[in-house]
Amino acid sequence: MAHTYANIFIHCVFSTKDRRSLIPAARKAELYAYMGGIAHGEGFSLIAAGGTANHVHLLFILPASHSLAHAVQKLKGSSSRWMGDGFSRQEGYGAFSVSSSQVEIVKGYIQNQEEHHRKRDFEQEFVALLRNCGIAYDERYVFG
Repeated sequence: MAHTYANIFIHCVFSTKDRRSLIPAARKAELYAYMGGIAHGEGFSLIAAGGTANHVHLLFILPASHSLAHAVQKLKGSSSRWMGDGFSRQEGYGAFSVSSSQVEIVKGYIQNQEEHHRKRDFEQEFVALLRNCGIAYDERYVFG
């Protein structure tokens, strides 16, 4: 086969350091647009971005030629610097594959984060994502 074909949708989640409320509501749209620019500059597409004052959800298409770790490092690192002094993110992240048939559902989920978090906090949400995806984890280190 002469060409490589891939359709890899990733739902990525990461929080601010210690889940502090460091993302002001007034800057969210600008932050998400900036992250879209980072993705474009790196050669991949950001489909949806959302979150709350203490975490971000991203849905992007990852080309076969890109590593997940590199894409997330660019998104987190560049956007953290853009947010300025005093802003920091947690070290790790969650990345979950998304079937093409579920893209619209995940997109809606990401875009409705504020409403979603009236029912459960970030920690509950993140653990639920890990469980739903069958990812083994040690509770002592998930938020450490």
